Amino acid sequence: MTQSLSFPRQYARTQRFSLGAPRAFSVSPDGGRIAFLRSRSGTDRSHLLWVLDLPAGGGTAAERVAADPAALLAGADEELSPQERARRERSREGSAGIVAYATDDAVALAAFALSGRLFAADLAAGTARELPVPGPVADPRPSPDGRRVAYVADGALHVVDADGGGDRALAVPEGPGVTYGLAEFIAAEEMSRSRGFWWAPDGGALLAARVDDAPVRRWWIADPANPGQEPAEVAYPAAGTPNAQVTLVLLALDGTATPVEWDRERYPYLARVHWSAAGPPLLLVQARDQREQVYLAVDTATGGTREVHRERDEIWLDLFAGVPAWASGERLVRITDESGARSLMVGERAFTGPELHVRSVLGSDGDAFLLTASAGAGAKDPETGEIHVYRADGGPGGPVRLSGTPGVHTAVRSGGVTVLTSASLEEPAATTRVLRDGAEPAAIASYAETPVLTARPALTTAGERDIPAAVLLPTGYRDGDGPLPVLMDPYGGPHGQMVVRAQRAYLHAQWLADQGFAVVVADGRGTPGHSPAWEKAIAGDFAGVTLGDQVDALHALAARYPLDLGRVAIRGWSYGGYLAALAVLRRPDVFHAGVAGAPVTDWRLYDTHYTERCLGDPGQQPAVYAANSLVTDAGLSAPAEQARPLMLVHGLADDNVVAAHTLRLSSALLAAGRPHEVLPLSGVTHMTPQEQVAENLLLFQVAFLKRALGLGTAS
Repeated sequence: MTQSLSFPRQYARTQRFSLGAPRAFSVSPDGGRIAFLRSRSGTDRSHLLWVLDLPAGGGTAAERVAADPAALLAGADEELSPQERARRERSREGSAGIVAYATDDAVALAAFALSGRLFAADLAAGTARELPVPGPVADPRPSPDGRRVAYVADGALHVVDADGGGDRALAVPEGPGVTYGLAEFIAAEEMSRSRGFWWAPDGGALLAARVDDAPVRRWWIADPANPGQEPAEVAYPAAGTPNAQVTLVLLALDGTATPVEWDRERYPYLARVHWSAAGPPLLLVQARDQREQVYLAVDTATGGTREVHRERDEIWLDLFAGVPAWASGERLVRITDESGARSLMVGERAFTGPELHVRSVLGSDGDAFLLTASAGAGAKDPETGEIHVYRADGGPGGPVRLSGTPGVHTAVRSGGVTVLTSASLEEPAATTRVLRDGAEPAAIASYAETPVLTARPALTTAGERDIPAAVLLPTGYRDGDGPLPVLMDPYGGPHGQMVVRAQRAYLHAQWLADQGFAVVVADGRGTPGHSPAWEKAIAGDFAGVTLGDQVDALHALAARYPLDLGRVAIRGWSYGGYLAALAVLRRPDVFHAGVAGAPVTDWRLYDTHYTERCLGDPGQQPAVYAANSLVTDAGLSAPAEQARPLMLVHGLADDNVVAAHTLRLSSALLAAGRPHEVLPLSGVTHMTPQEQVAENLLLFQVAFLKRALGLGTAS
């Protein structure tokens, strides 16, 4: 990669500089082995499975390849089944090769799928082989003892011996639309539950989700560029419409099936399943309005359940990675919002206080828990955008921070070994360090490309609410050069924190700034990482709260930075696209141009779990949906003569925010006499992994914004 290569091309070719970076770490319980994924270079899309050996006597650590997709497929191109394409779309996975794997408890056997075929790797020996089973294979997972591998094919849950023999189906779909062992759309897209089966700790049985999507309304997504192709049928649970019916069954290896019972009428969402040696299977089930949820323990003999704990919140209850789980003595481990703080609870004890805002549980080491957290309301001198790793054991000293330097950190720990991945403002690439007994026996190299530019964000807070923000000025800008046209670049909604202390997060924003803008990234209310009240402030009011905070941040920052408030543009994707269109349509006095990518324009067309959590049931709250949508009278409330230039961009193959959102808004704008531009992307989904599409989107957006604001052309 040379300096002559443009940043947009490099940004697209490297998939936002994610290729070549190690990820998905698994540490063996004896601390002697670390498995992970990484491609061979910063432009190679194909991930390999690697192993780092850590000699017990303190010898030199050494990396080796455990599985190479090119060798296993004998050079043939990878072919993805429709189910695998959908799974990758839900996880926003744009790379290739081994993109996911699972191991047994000893991290000695790994299983993964390639081109719908099942492979197993002996991580100690460094050999990989295909297990000849019917396909296409999805989500293979070894049993904890490594003797078997479970997988899904054509909606049936199979088990095969680790040597490839004894393949059999434990559960077979009874009809169309039924699957065993797969997560339904709403779980994978909104609950962060990507799996649908769980092994018993002794490897003798599995819990499997049975999904029947027959009640879900069908949508059809056509490819207008290829009118000879049939539209794709999608079961999409839009707000206010039926969800898939999800049940749970306990499957013994002899095929015996025991249904798991709970009040599914009251708690239809199966949000989490946990099964470990520390206790019986543990479920977290939610009411549809997500204001009540119950933790249930499963009796594996009868399939009955007993209540362990019940939670209720008048606004909504969030879901978190790594919980629920068991501590010793069958004490429930959960993350909860109490007294204005987000805390880790073990049994009836809080393991963290108001100084931390807990984000996830990464794992456990006995009764000590590894977690990620931001500064809470009780923190002293919190730093904007930092996320740290802590070890919490409930001791009198409180949680101990394991990540020392300012930045964004995450970790995996087992067998006395911690794999700590850290990102900072000083370096564009994250670093991965291996820690053991207070020493650092190894580092895992990143092959990610070095960007052709350096991001220089100024992290700050803005306005009376201390809205986290980042401001980026053109490279080489000097005090006295005069005010700059402004480009707001938010996500601004649930689950999307953009103001983080990591340089890579701002690379595209720096390139935009280098086109002659002062770029502002602001995380207003509704975004994560601040406080429970901050996140829930948008209940019933996306439009007023999130847009108001962008305006407040802009005006507050203008007092400290060279912002020309007479030339303000805004761009965004997904919720950010909604926010960009909202800004131009409702506040033309502030925003003079906008680019809205894949915007949600009518919240009745978005999915149940996300939308109903924030806006309620559209059948009961029609006025709330009308007030927050863009295609209604409220959405077009500003006078037509104040219309500002607006570009709408949408992938026509998007099955998350379907293209109907942009088409309906375009029709409403046309009917209202409001000029706008529409850029349809044929064959593109909600993510844009295609290199040429991703590159040119940046160029087109800048060209449009410069034209709209009366500036020069993009460089």
